[in-house]
Amino acid sequence: MTIAVDTTRGTGSAFTTRTFQQIHAALLERKELALLDVREEAPFAEAHPLFAANLPLGRIELEAYARIPRRDISIVVYDDGEGLALTAAQRLRKLGYGTVHLLAGGLQGWRDAGGEIFRDVNAPSKAFGELVESKRHTPSLSAPEVKALLDADADVVVLDARRFEEYNTMSIPGGISVPGAELVLRVRALAPRPETRVIVNCAGRTRSIIGSQSLINAGIPNPVSALRNGTIGWTLAGQHLEQGKTRRYSDHPQDPAGNEHRAQAVAAGRQVADRAKVGRADLAALARWQCEPGRTTYRLDVRAPEEYAAGHLPGFSSAPGGQLVQETDHVAPVRGARIVLVDDDGVRANMTASWLAHMGWEVHVLDGLRSENFSETGNPAQVLPPAPPYESVTAQQLWQWLQGTSDASDASDKQDTVLLDFTSSANYVKRHTTGARFALRSQLAAILQQTATAKRYVLTCGSSLLAGYAAGDVRQLTSQPVFVLEGGTAAWIAAGLPLEAGETAMASPRIDRYRRPYEGTDNPVAAMQAYLDWEYGLVAQLAADGSHGFFVI
Repeated sequence: MTIAVDTTRGTGSAFTTRTFQQIHAALLERKELALLDVREEAPFAEAHPLFAANLPLGRIELEAYARIPRRDISIVVYDDGEGLALTAAQRLRKLGYGTVHLLAGGLQGWRDAGGEIFRDVNAPSKAFGELVESKRHTPSLSAPEVKALLDADADVVVLDARRFEEYNTMSIPGGISVPGAELVLRVRALAPRPETRVIVNCAGRTRSIIGSQSLINAGIPNPVSALRNGTIGWTLAGQHLEQGKTRRYSDHPQDPAGNEHRAQAVAAGRQVADRAKVGRADLAALARWQCEPGRTTYRLDVRAPEEYAAGHLPGFSSAPGGQLVQETDHVAPVRGARIVLVDDDGVRANMTASWLAHMGWEVHVLDGLRSENFSETGNPAQVLPPAPPYESVTAQQLWQWLQGTSDASDASDKQDTVLLDFTSSANYVKRHTTGARFALRSQLAAILQQTATAKRYVLTCGSSLLAGYAAGDVRQLTSQPVFVLEGGTAAWIAAGLPLEAGETAMASPRIDRYRRPYEGTDNPVAAMQAYLDWEYGLVAQLAADGSHGFFVI
């Protein structure tokens, strides 16, 4: 079998480079720029510039159009010597992005030029959260202090500001799921007595700091404290966490003073947004901005996902507000872009916008809406580039090949058919087709070298969407036939064919996702403590970086 790697195909003209100094200057001038780290998430989390966004090489076709909506935006891509950046630049150019550059020297070039290096994911928001606490001295209580209050049946309510799925995995005893953007809107119903102490928690620090400070900024009369270090701090203190809980803000009895409380929340949200100099917009202004050349406008609905699905403005994406503040670098990787937020209550968009403004974004809240404006239901279909043509194989035919029982072949099919699964490693470990090998698209050349005796390749993922894009890559690297499993692993499961679980055949390492030290219930103590120590140092890193443009009022 021949394997050939062509690193120049589809390049057109050569790619120019951009230096650390040029990128730093663009960030200070708030010019639009997408600095993309095209490695997998785990190596990205080990080291990257503050405003780098992770867009792995293997997922460019799936994510680029949604995350980088304007094709003439200035894009700079880099890796850390893995040889991925040039291929990523070629792929982006093929998708229609006309201004793509390489980072001079890659990540090492950034280091050598004196650029600050950050760790973990969502570093901008986490650094910002630490800055807020340092400037506003956000009140906090330690895990033992909170436990003592709960054990004494004190007048306290614990509100968990994470997304519900994280809360459901592990939570503070008695805690209620109230994702961050909901806090100001819901708190008066959950703690109607002004004497009730409100404690806001997350898994680590950021969302509890931002959530607590949101309530303080909104002027609620209750005493408010963050749970210092979140569920990590609770675990490090040797205290028990609940699992599988489903208490949500929406499950509580109807607020008897609902209209009054909502009016107070609306007034407070608008006042906070005005203090942060959040812009105001109407539909006419939004229409003009959408036609404006040379400017990116993200349109985001900050309500809960189920509200969004029930009815939203056409063209708006779902981005629940608390998580948006946490993950702005992922949702809006074009630093310097304009962001327009919407809700249907006048609270969640304003509170979210206030934080984005603090983080240096040009952000506006859409006003003057009526119920009929929320006319689109469900979740919009992804806009994706076409995959190259490929030949499909059914689940039953693949099963015959893997068993060596096909009428058109012999028993050697079992050894000669290599099945590569491009789903996420988490999904693969949960379940995958019998005989599959976990594969990362960014490592295809090495994988095909490992399977050089194959007579045919079959590619799959959950739906075969990503596998369809990968088929073109595999055909460039081998002369053997390449097939895509029709309907993907979902079709295999629907056909009742055998499945496996676990790390049964890993052609690639599990680096597609960084294991956060604050998620799950089995994290090493040393990793949790190291994560907290890193967060404590972020304010100093911000000062050393000097490009952030954050402010705190």
